[in-house]
Amino acid sequence: MTATTDGSTGAALPPRVTAASDTDTDTDIPVAAGVPDIAARAMRRATDFLLSRQSDQGWWKGDLETNVTMDAEDLLLRQFLGIRDEGTTRAAALFIRGEQREDGTWATFHGGPGDLSATIEAYVALRLAGDPPDAPHLARASAWIREQGGIAASRVFTRIWLALFGWWKWEDLPELPPELIWFPAWVPLNIYDFGCWARQTIVPLTIVSAERPVRPAPFPLDELHTDPARPNPPRVLAPVTGWDGAFQRLDKALHVLRGAVPRRLRRAAMNTAARWIIERQENDGCWGGIQPPAVYSIIALHLLGYDLNHPVMRAGLESLDRFAVWREDGARMIEACQSPVWDTCLATIALADAGLPADHPQLVKAVDWMLGEQIVRPGDWSVRRPHLPPGGWAFEFHNDNYPDIDDTAEVVLALRRVAHHDPERVDNAIGRGVRWNLGMQSRNGAWGAFDVDNTSPFPNRLPFCDFGEVIDPPSADVTAHVVEMLAAEGLAHDPRTRRGVQWLLAEQEPNGSWFGRWGVNYLYGTGSVVPALTAAGISGSHPAIRRAVAWLESVQNDDGGWGEDLRSYRDARGWSGRGASTASQTAWALMALLAAGERESRAVERGVEWLAATQHEDGSWDEPYFTGTGFPWDFSINYHLYRQVFPLTALGRYVNGEPLAGKPRAAGAATAREDTGQEQSLAEAKGS
Repeated sequence: MTATTDGSTGAALPPRVTAASDTDTDTDIPVAAGVPDIAARAMRRATDFLLSRQSDQGWWKGDLETNVTMDAEDLLLRQFLGIRDEGTTRAAALFIRGEQREDGTWATFHGGPGDLSATIEAYVALRLAGDPPDAPHLARASAWIREQGGIAASRVFTRIWLALFGWWKWEDLPELPPELIWFPAWVPLNIYDFGCWARQTIVPLTIVSAERPVRPAPFPLDELHTDPARPNPPRVLAPVTGWDGAFQRLDKALHVLRGAVPRRLRRAAMNTAARWIIERQENDGCWGGIQPPAVYSIIALHLLGYDLNHPVMRAGLESLDRFAVWREDGARMIEACQSPVWDTCLATIALADAGLPADHPQLVKAVDWMLGEQIVRPGDWSVRRPHLPPGGWAFEFHNDNYPDIDDTAEVVLALRRVAHHDPERVDNAIGRGVRWNLGMQSRNGAWGAFDVDNTSPFPNRLPFCDFGEVIDPPSADVTAHVVEMLAAEGLAHDPRTRRGVQWLLAEQEPNGSWFGRWGVNYLYGTGSVVPALTAAGISGSHPAIRRAVAWLESVQNDDGGWGEDLRSYRDARGWSGRGASTASQTAWALMALLAAGERESRAVERGVEWLAATQHEDGSWDEPYFTGTGFPWDFSINYHLYRQVFPLTALGRYVNGEPLAGKPRAAGAATAREDTGQEQSLAEAKGS
């Protein structure tokens, strides 16, 4: 795997290709050029840059940057399995040291506050790498950790990692019985009540929790306790009243009952869980295309006797190496996930909006690759929709078990923008994707990311689940992308689309914005919803659209850009739409304003001017800020390609107009409508 100049990873890059319509040079623009000319110049440069970043296979993929817990846990896994080597350790430590802040802490996003659990895990990783505890950088970290309450105040997942080496007591962790795997889908707290990312993690952790393994610790961690003589202080239970208290007492009862479970019964449950894990291993050896489930699955199977040379284990370990990004300085960063399908469909849309010919060879190559990524077999989603034919797309290279609704909507939008040499194949793929998305509509008319009606109130109450979202309720951004896709397919007046539109209108915040579940935050939600509503026929003069425009204008920064800090997830009143200007967030605001008919407004002109002024000569933008969301506040993402695709989309729409404005129904939409199995899917959506 090689690193490109923008930090993206992939195969050798093709030579520079220029859009067929690009006959102007940068020097054609006079010094006193107007905003349209400035925008056109920036658009051409961004087009060339993005084209040059496509892989030979047709996909785009930027680095997916999260935080150092990925790197620390990778080293801890290797230590646990006895396979940690000096080269990997040295490279990981180089990256982790480079992410430490002046106060000795590690944050979970650029410019964010120090995070206790991330700091503890980074500290332990550097101790594994040989850094002494009295080294200035570790001494600052350990002092801060003690000030925050020490290991005892960290989240459950951090204490699980420490328990693997005896640095924390297993009996002081929440109980997670493997018999959970036997709960039928109608029983509360069955594994399908959890979001797919949590489900993939919890199932292997039930085995780890049951086995309670301890490997010899290579060193003590007394310096990370507020009282080394009492490292495991008792936790105070919640009050007797309320769900939180009830689940705390349930956990206490499970601890008492642990010894009473017959060993044969527990072993049978663990074997069932192991089969569930192995059945969901992808062809490339990973689990769900994301790193955390792979790590815990490998540990769980190893505890059940699978040696490291077993084909399942060997493939799993090899898959972890593909999450590594090696940098020029020798540092090694671990991606939590990889986003080629998402990046490719967004890049295709951006290039089409920028005016690249619909039959451009690189767009056709992208479509060829995306068509090969469509998932045509059932996955976990079919537990709730057993009669719905497959047809979605996932986020990653390999993830047939968990296609997602968001990627599927955006891939369909991308496919429809390209003149492919086999239009029938494209139409058939789009028909399957539209049918699958319609069948995944939740009963309230909206869409979640991976599952239908994944809204149980109980999983988030478990003492074990103290970090991140563990359910997948419908969100405004995903619903908006589906509505926009359906409108592009000529289904704007379909009853299911209208239900989605009504849900979006009802979800608007009092200030005119929309909450962004999968991007930061109200700027992302609003930048997704407004284009969807106008594509679906909502007038730019509609009160909801005017409120959104007013809000966007009110939060524009003095420099002309837009930005929003992740703190808005915790403090919406103080941080909604507030933060340093970024390329991606400025683009989201522009996309909303342009869709609302504000092309001639001064707010749009200032936003376009900011994008042009901050663009590098090679057509790229810098963006150290995290504008992607894994779990609101708890887990943030810097998608390195966001800084390229969204500004290009916004500039393209400013220069060339809205892609759906005044356009006839998409070619093939009638076929897509017929293929959706409308009555069957609607009945399933209402009755399942």
